[in-house]
Amino acid sequence: MSQVHDHDHDAHDHGGSGHGGHDHGSGGGHAGHSHSVSADADRRFLIGALMLIAGFMVGEVILGLLAHSLALISDAGHMLTDAASLVLALVAMRLAARPARGSLTFGLKRAEILSAQANGITLLALGAIFTYEAIRRLVSPPGVEGGIVLATALVGIVVNVIAAWLISRANRSSLNVEGAYQHILNDAWAFIATAVAGLVVLLTGFARADAIATLVVAALMFHAGYGLVRESGRIFLEAAPAGLDPDAIGAQLAAEPGVVEVHDLHVWTITSGYPALSAHVLVRDDQDCHAVRGRLECSLRDDHRIEHTTLQVDHATPELLQLGASADAHCVDPHGSSHRPSAA
Repeated sequence: MSQVHDHDHDAHDHGGSGHGGHDHGSGGGHAGHSHSVSADADRRFLIGALMLIAGFMVGEVILGLLAHSLALISDAGHMLTDAASLVLALVAMRLAARPARGSLTFGLKRAEILSAQANGITLLALGAIFTYEAIRRLVSPPGVEGGIVLATALVGIVVNVIAAWLISRANRSSLNVEGAYQHILNDAWAFIATAVAGLVVLLTGFARADAIATLVVAALMFHAGYGLVRESGRIFLEAAPAGLDPDAIGAQLAAEPGVVEVHDLHVWTITSGYPALSAHVLVRDDQDCHAVRGRLECSLRDDHRIEHTTLQVDHATPELLQLGASADAHCVDPHGSSHRPSAA
């Protein structure tokens, strides 16, 4: 009976999440490689934006009630979610920076993805609420003080532009920070719509302009919220990162000289900017498994920017390539994609 020449290779395990039922061995990480979601500078930028947003939000609620403006109140509601998103981002940064220990083998790095998803869901919920209220006011518009709406919205534009600039200086490759940034950016556009509505009401007395501006705000909320929920959902479902095609990667690995088959291939994202890959690689008997693994890791790093890999490399005879051909065959219940050299 043919059998796999099983080598106890110290596969470079840089973040395997248990994908695959193999013993991937153990190995060191890349020295000096940092994956903290934020730095102290990022936190300072976010705290500065939070102070601006929170202070203006309180004044906007008061002025919105005085002016009977739903657009201003909806903007204030949006700013409340802005403030909440910034608080969530700051908390998630703290959690993600904690080292891995115990059963949390990745630490709390996905706390930022939870924060981004919460931001997205909040935007969708508020968009639905404001859409309902705007439609009701289109049918029966109340009186609106256009002058107060216009002045408040103009100040709001300045506040949100400054806040957006502060957050843009932080690490926006983090989906967590990007979620907070999208909140602020959408609020800036919302204030522009509100300012236009206030000007229309002031010049023409057309009170329904306030409700129309609210619908514009709601549409922006839906767009940003859907994007955040979609991207965070892809990470939770462990889909391959955008721009990385697992089939193309598998074909490239299988084309490496000496490789007979690549199977149980998984590509996923631990957290923002943290892609990972695991695979089982079968090579010819005359190949050095360590050398093949080194070439594959270099290829993944240089061509796809994947530095966190778990590669189990074994020798195999042709008979073992028929998965399930015998009781001793490796991966009787295979998972993930399988690739062989095109000439095979």
